[in-house]
Amino acid sequence: MQYSTLIYSVDQGIASITLNRPEARNALNDQLVDELEGVLELIERTEEARVVILAGHNDFFCAGADIRMLKEWGSILDAQSFHVKSHRVINHFDTIPQPVIAAVSGIALGGGTEISLACDLRIAANNAVFGLPEINLGIIPGAGGTQRLPRTVGLTVARELLFTGRHVKAAEALQIRLVNKVVPVAELMIEAAALARQIAEKPAWAVRMMKTCLRDGLQMNLSQALAYEGRCCAFLVSTDDHREGITAFLEKRKPCFTGK
Repeated sequence: MQYSTLIYSVDQGIASITLNRPEARNALNDQLVDELEGVLELIERTEEARVVILAGHNDFFCAGADIRMLKEWGSILDAQSFHVKSHRVINHFDTIPQPVIAAVSGIALGGGTEISLACDLRIAANNAVFGLPEINLGIIPGAGGTQRLPRTVGLTVARELLFTGRHVKAAEALQIRLVNKVVPVAELMIEAAALARQIAEKPAWAVRMMKTCLRDGLQMNLSQALAYEGRCCAFLVSTDDHREGITAFLEKRKPCFTGK
């Protein structure tokens, strides 16, 4: 499939999505959101893809919603339609079975921060800048920012960032646990690929079940979540990869997982 606003490839179990609207600093418009939806649906059906890396360009990950598009909206229905679609697509990064690593370099504002928050892991280049500045436009984040930010950095910090709309540079992002790691710009994709390979080498069913437990368990009370975890663990006992892991451990060798 051909894409106009992103670049997609799969290699050795790693699916790579690169946002590619340089003329608009990768700002989200209808076409980019539609193409993201299509590629995520494709990845979800692709057994070869065990991990996903989402990246942008060195100077901009994603500058949020395209302001020119916002200006063209003629009614509340226009805004509602875009927000429903963008919310669905950004949420897909969270619900897709494969772990998603956001490799963030440069500007990641508004929807850019919201996309990164929907990813499982975030590695930032030292020039990365995060922020949810929607308050300065008389609106609020509409693609998960008010919900995922407090779940990531805590309610007190999230309130300050959302009420003020101020930008957060990479060093502070690491300090408030918005990102997992900060590296030089030149090392960002190397670091993201190394982490992706490390995850891709693990048993695929267990990785997917782990993501499901982490995501869905947080929506349950502790008793329900523990029971759910137990059922998931019991299911994995029946997989070939579990049997291979046990055999390799007893034979003191590296396991060879097949994803079955």
